[in-house]
Amino acid sequence: MQTIQCRNNSKVSIGVIPGHYATNHSHVNYYVDMTSIKTSMKMAYEAAKELAATYTSSHVDTIICLEGTEILGAFLAQALSEAGINSGSDINVVTPELNAVNQMIFRDNTQKKIWGKQVLIFISSASTGKSISRAMDCLQYYNGHLVGVASIFSAIKESGGVEVHSLFSGKDLPDYQTFAASECPLCKAGQKVDALINSFGYSKL
Repeated sequence: MQTIQCRNNSKVSIGVIPGHYATNHSHVNYYVDMTSIKTSMKMAYEAAKELAATYTSSHVDTIICLEGTEILGAFLAQALSEAGINSGSDINVVTPELNAVNQMIFRDNTQKKIWGKQVLIFISSASTGKSISRAMDCLQYYNGHLVGVASIFSAIKESGGVEVHSLFSGKDLPDYQTFAASECPLCKAGQKVDALINSFGYSKL
């Protein structure tokens, strides 16, 4: 595993392992390990401070945390409530539920944190933008107003016309590639899939 440090803060890092990996909707040539940044209190705090700098001039009522970003989301809310136009504000941190057909939903008791609110979507990794699109559809359904999209790692610059602000990008991992499963050159070359990966981690095959 190779360690990549955040350009603006050496206390924040991710790990990357080259190979052939399958997600639920694509194949990629790197596994991006975010275990430490998601679980380490100190690193999550530092990462949240870096992301908060992007949104100090944006009014945020609620942060929707996807893919295990709740710890970072809480620190991000704290950092935003201490600076900029959100100074002194109470910011909600919520996570959607996935139903039987993999749609994002909010129960009646949490919908009030979304309805009519200024909402920031926080996702751990964006490779194709499909998860972001699904979150945006969910937000629209519950009448939330999108402030922006934040990510730990993103291989894309925007999704649905909305810029994705990330701590790590394709500039940090220029060889990163994603393919549709049916068009994967690694599969066509006969290279077996090393592991199945998702937001929880990886499972070797």
